[in-house]
Amino acid sequence: MELTGSERFGADERSLGHGGAPPCGVLATSARRLHERFGAARALTARLAQGLSPEDQTVQSMPEASPTKWHLAHTTWFFETFVLGPYAPGYRPFHPRFHELFNSYYEAVGARHPRPQRGLLSRPTTSEVARYRAHVDEAVNGLLRGDTSPELAARIELGVQHEEQHQELVLTDILHAFASSPLRPSYRAATGIPGASGGPGGARAAPPASWQTFHGGVFAIGHPGTGFGFDNEFPRHEVLLRPFSLASRPVTCGEWKEFIARGGYERPEFWLSDGWTAAREQGWRAPLYWEEAGADWQVMTLDGPRPVDDAAPVCHVSFYEADAFARSRGARLPTEAEWEVAARSADQQARDLQTGALRPLPAKDEPLAQLLGDVWEWTASPYTPYPGYAPPSGAIGEYNGKFMCNQMVLRGGSALTPRGHARPSYRNFFYPNTRWQMAGVRLAAEVSDA
Repeated sequence: MELTGSERFGADERSLGHGGAPPCGVLATSARRLHERFGAARALTARLAQGLSPEDQTVQSMPEASPTKWHLAHTTWFFETFVLGPYAPGYRPFHPRFHELFNSYYEAVGARHPRPQRGLLSRPTTSEVARYRAHVDEAVNGLLRGDTSPELAARIELGVQHEEQHQELVLTDILHAFASSPLRPSYRAATGIPGASGGPGGARAAPPASWQTFHGGVFAIGHPGTGFGFDNEFPRHEVLLRPFSLASRPVTCGEWKEFIARGGYERPEFWLSDGWTAAREQGWRAPLYWEEAGADWQVMTLDGPRPVDDAAPVCHVSFYEADAFARSRGARLPTEAEWEVAARSADQQARDLQTGALRPLPAKDEPLAQLLGDVWEWTASPYTPYPGYAPPSGAIGEYNGKFMCNQMVLRGGSALTPRGHARPSYRNFFYPNTRWQMAGVRLAAEVSDA
């Protein structure tokens, strides 16, 4: 898979929280380059849906997921609402009801169609959504052909970053839909997206895990201020860390099989109370999409069912499962500050969506492998605001700030994250029982003397 136009957007910290107004001269990205980024992002989203039938694109397999058609329309709604509405005088919306149908959670901009009922939207059709995208694209391109103010450029870049987030969601949500089908269809066969079924490159077996030790001290974490960042990555601030060790690679499927064989899902001493309750109520016996196949396991992937690769990082596990596994090994999950400090010390080359594997691959033999790409990694940190954080004003401030409660932070990106989207300071977040995202585990441990 090829993703072009991934250059980062130059702006200082004041402009980096969702459409804030930067001072003059800060925006280094030319209108032409931003135009290319916008076009590339919009084209990739359409390409991810290419080959999916109208029926595929309408399916909503659970309340937490969204139909592909809805993702295509919502990302368009974002540009229409937050770019064209305030910056394109005389713009006429494509359809008066789309404002309500494709609003996700922005209370300040009006009514919303209920999230669990997105799969009931047989209308508009997929072809009408395609016309909606073309209508909005033409209007945004018209803005980009004129004088682009710093404020407008920052808002369009935010829309591109938002679209990249939904590109990953298109894939995670269609995987859940296809896994819910008794036919177990292959996404890649439907779309023709390149990439051998075995995925590109990578080692044949995972290297042995080792511990990488980090000295304690005072460290600055958060976005460094160069390039785009979401508001939840700010402000940059200092943290005090005790010495710690981080595993050289994520936990593998083979190691997870050992956890299952040792009765890990049946031993309450490994589990947090809420996690134990969730595992019992939902019947967890293995990661999501794993099914017993004779004496072994198979897993549903975007290439359809395939044998579990013992050497690949385990994924589609909840925070509760990740924490239980760590406890079973006498270890723990890293805090997000520890993870970020470690990630900044490593030479990262992400295996992401552009790689074309569409699933995590075995780690290479590196001191700290796969900190970016392959699998998101659960941390022990609750998703809360950094010291001094304030959400941007207006409806755009609902993007991140109001979710800073009852969720856990993940770091690093996955095999489905678009090229250039992940970075060491990026803060993903989900509820601790979430399993349909491509989330895995990296172990951490205390260091008594370092």
